[in-house]
Amino acid sequence: MSGRTCLVVDDSLVVRKAARRIIEGFGFAVREAKDGQEALDACRAGLPDAVLLDWNMPVMDGITFLRAARAEFGAEHPRIVLCTTESEFARIVEALEAGAQEYVMKPFDAEILRDKFTQVGLLEPAA
Repeated sequence: MSGRTCLVVDDSLVVRKAARRIIEGFGFAVREAKDGQEALDACRAGLPDAVLLDWNMPVMDGITFLRAARAEFGAEHPRIVLCTTESEFARIVEALEAGAQEYVMKPFDAEILRDKFTQVGLLEPAA
């Protein structure tokens, strides 16, 4: 166990629980936040290795969190995978320009998340 951590940020409890199960299966300790402000506070309390970030949330949305986190913590850490129902290419480009390393479409499953976490260097490629 490497002690890696992931913050799952989504206003949906169901999505947070599903993501938590999958990511804990990858060996991460998981914390949850229900909006971008809560996520920012959680990062200030202890910066996670990874953030699985929902786009559309109340209080502070994913893009606003992303820009704030990059301004405060830098471009590389934590690794942020934006999770969205937005399939419009312009929106995906906006997310990547704001500092997301990857994005994943909802609904996602363990295989998709493993692939994205591997692409951003959080998991070793499967042998």
